[in-house]
Amino acid sequence: MTDRAGIPDGAEPAGGSPKPPAGRRRRMLRWIGLGLALLVLTGTAVGWWLYVKLDGNITADASAAAELERYERERPAHLGTGAQNILLIGSDTRAGKGNSGYGQDRGTQRSDTTILLHLPKDRGSATAVSIPRDLMTDVPSCLKPDGSRTGERFVQFNWAFEWGGAACTIRTVEKLTGIRIDHHMVVDFGGFKRMVDAVGGVEVCLKEPVDDTEARLRLTAGRHLLRGEQALGFVRARQSLGNGSDTQRMQRQQQFLGSLVKKVQGNGVLLNPARLYPVLDAATSSVTTDPGLASLRGLYELVRSVRDIPTEEVKFLTVPRRPYPSNPNRDELVEPDADRLFRQLREDRPLTVAPPEQESDREDAQEPGERTDAQPEDESAAEADGKIGTGATPGPVPTFTGTTAGQADCR
Repeated sequence: MTDRAGIPDGAEPAGGSPKPPAGRRRRMLRWIGLGLALLVLTGTAVGWWLYVKLDGNITADASAAAELERYERERPAHLGTGAQNILLIGSDTRAGKGNSGYGQDRGTQRSDTTILLHLPKDRGSATAVSIPRDLMTDVPSCLKPDGSRTGERFVQFNWAFEWGGAACTIRTVEKLTGIRIDHHMVVDFGGFKRMVDAVGGVEVCLKEPVDDTEARLRLTAGRHLLRGEQALGFVRARQSLGNGSDTQRMQRQQQFLGSLVKKVQGNGVLLNPARLYPVLDAATSSVTTDPGLASLRGLYELVRSVRDIPTEEVKFLTVPRRPYPSNPNRDELVEPDADRLFRQLREDRPLTVAPPEQESDREDAQEPGERTDAQPEDESAAEADGKIGTGATPGPVPTFTGTTAGQADCR
């Protein structure tokens, strides 16, 4: 019997290797095809399982969304420019897995850290503004966990989170700044440690040794790669680092976040699936978000929109503040500097940051956060021309005390 080329089955063609019989070849092709189909199906199934797992990790804060909807009429309006403002809240709760070792669960929680993250329309930069937990401000009437409501009070900022969680904190920030909060994320101690470990730790440098029993931190001077427990101690330590002020602690938190940004961008985490999965797993299982971000797709779109921002354009600063006259352990805003900062963010206009040693030596540039470049004295003309709120800059770009992720080198 011969095949269509006239060569008997099993015979060796001239100048070539022997071919298997036609029937055997067909069976081999079927098995190869079946194997490829199984690989595709397995890969699809694994991919779908990973997606469902990560998507299911995220906790949506439906109660905060309902409370914010109740007060929609009094909230700042959406600018509609495409910019986004995200409130990042670090909770000091002792409830939940991994948190009980930091003290007794009193059934309450406060915002250990609050950062307003502004992402402009063009996504060419990011500005992270720390809000002091001891800042004296007006906290509106808020819904408590037991269903009762608080009255509006002038108190320190982090009481808002204790009284009414994320919704109360968001309304307090919006009242303070006039800035609409589009999304929020809440992370506790355990979640913070998991995310730091997922990226392989974050490097910091210490000028002096640290021995802080309360923060569970004991380090020598010099360079350190901080993981889980040590990283949490570093961002929480207050009494044993610097002058013990919350302002210096916020600066350390900003330094740490800058190093974290560089670590994630520098080792290809966002572009390497093998490295990205553990980070996503840790992140999605560590945060509570508003329903708009409570999906893998929502978080992915957020990460994709910011992953190409240069580290030099990731800016960190603290709202201009100074000791509160009636109690030096509390803070108050420095005006008009705080209002200038909030206006730049509210209207999606640019700002720059510079470390204190690069600031102007003007005699009146003494308060933290004081700008170094003045805005025009009369902005009414700019408003008349329609420039305010459109991203245009009618005058010099204001500069505030701060740093960037690009300056977070460990030297």
